[in-house]
Amino acid sequence: MRKTILGFILSLPLFAAAADLPEMVIGKEKTEPGISLTFEGAIKDDVQPSQTFGLESESDIHIEVIATWNEFAPRGAVVGGFVPYLDITAVIKNQDSAEEILVRLDPHLNLSDNFHYARNTKLPGARDGVYTVTFSVNGPEPSMVGLHYDWRVEVGDSLLDGETFEFTDLDFSQIAGSRRR
Repeated sequence: MRKTILGFILSLPLFAAAADLPEMVIGKEKTEPGISLTFEGAIKDDVQPSQTFGLESESDIHIEVIATWNEFAPRGAVVGGFVPYLDITAVIKNQDSAEEILVRLDPHLNLSDNFHYARNTKLPGARDGVYTVTFSVNGPEPSMVGLHYDWRVEVGDSLLDGETFEFTDLDFSQIAGSRRR
């Protein structure tokens, strides 16, 4: 019994370290109109419905974008608040084999990031490979969100015109080899 308790106690820091492993910040960018974007590679997780967000058991990473209003946002926006209705995709490319996958990132909710865009996904190659990720961030189709007169006059005829962000030489091996529980 004593040996079992000691073994359990010794295993606690290892479990806590894996559970508290920070997300891999790939990059941070700002875009008009006052939107901050944080691009991350996170530990895969159980996200429901799994047919939309990917099965944890069939994934290597949880690729994500946190989109929030910043201090340059149009009036009425809550600084730090989630920016809804974005259309976000990521192309993950293995730099050695040139194999790539296209992943759509959909909004979902957790307790650490709150609303964010993400999906569990399998890397197109080895977990210890080197990758390029190209994120495309676009506003919604015009029929998806209404724009009041004041927005159209002060900001424009869309939520976001769209932008592409590319990050190279990414090593997801630590994140891909980790588990949440």
